[in-house]
Amino acid sequence: MDDITRRQFVQIAMAASAIVILPQREKLRQESSGPGPTSCNLTINHQPHSLSLDPRTTLLDLLRERLHMTGTKKGCDHGQCGACTVLVNGRRELSCLSLAIAHDGDKITSIEGLAEGENLHPMQAAFLEHDGLQCGYCTPGQICSAVAMIEEARDGVPSIVTKDLSQPGPIQLTDEEIRERMAGNICRCGAYPNIVAAVRSVANGEEKTS
Repeated sequence: MDDITRRQFVQIAMAASAIVILPQREKLRQESSGPGPTSCNLTINHQPHSLSLDPRTTLLDLLRERLHMTGTKKGCDHGQCGACTVLVNGRRELSCLSLAIAHDGDKITSIEGLAEGENLHPMQAAFLEHDGLQCGYCTPGQICSAVAMIEEARDGVPSIVTKDLSQPGPIQLTDEEIRERMAGNICRCGAYPNIVAAVRSVANGEEKTS
């Protein structure tokens, strides 16, 4: 074999490396792009939606970025503040931690879906009546959480502060119960006393749809 120059050796080595590295790089690129779109059927605020989604899409991003329902807020995006709370089949859920495709066939209700036309949901009316908000950023999550929480108490689901676990049936929502059950929803403005008052008024049947 004829002698080769140093430049030629480097060129040959680089070409050989490319033969090995480039296919691997393309494979990694394809893998990092994730799986292809997945079909998903959801009923969102009483309207059916047939969607093709990246499997990594969260329910929160579907609502806000895809469907432009921006009432649901992105707060911490780590499931710690409760601002993104929505109702899934009537139960409260943190939409920032929930993959949209995991809810295929489910009924989703965000803050936009609580009112009936011009008539506010009683919980929405109560928050206005009792001034249960300041900046309002956490309010959609607070309201959705409160709506589901009242139903949980009516179904007899206890909390850590429930006094008597031996008696089945609805649980009376005292202020202590409300504070404990709403602990996952943070209000950085500190409107907690008014939030409790708003929730209490609906639990006691004092609020009517406006």
